[in-house]
Amino acid sequence: MEDMDRILPKKPRKQERCRRSQRGLSLIELIVVIVIMGVLGTVILINVLPAADQSRVQTAKTNILTLETALDQYRLDMGAYPTSEQGLQALRELPPGLANSANYRPGGYIRKLPKDPWGNDYVYIYPDRDGSFTLLSYGADGREGGEGLNADISSRDQG
Repeated sequence: MEDMDRILPKKPRKQERCRRSQRGLSLIELIVVIVIMGVLGTVILINVLPAADQSRVQTAKTNILTLETALDQYRLDMGAYPTSEQGLQALRELPPGLANSANYRPGGYIRKLPKDPWGNDYVYIYPDRDGSFTLLSYGADGREGGEGLNADISSRDQG
């Protein structure tokens, strides 16, 4: 019987099996998991960041369309667009010194003046070179001109 015990391995006792299962991950297993998480994180960032940038551009275009609509409503009631000096604030509050102030809509023409997605004010020019108005966001850099995400977004460029 003793000879058989030497030849055949003994079954591990229950305590030994529990200790082995409680040892946890080895260092190599841990490094592999960290590398896999890093690769997945990189892939996600590469795919998500450009989408976030494009959504900011689209938000600026949508805000410009909303401001254009409010400016057109203002013009219908007041007979003209607000001047550059009166600015977009004229959509929120009655500019002082207007002859036909009785036509101004109570509560204004827009609830809140939006900032562009990069936190800058929209630029309003009236009259512009064509006698109409232009609304601008200077893009991610907040400066006139630029390319890519720094390019200006203008009401003139929208259909």
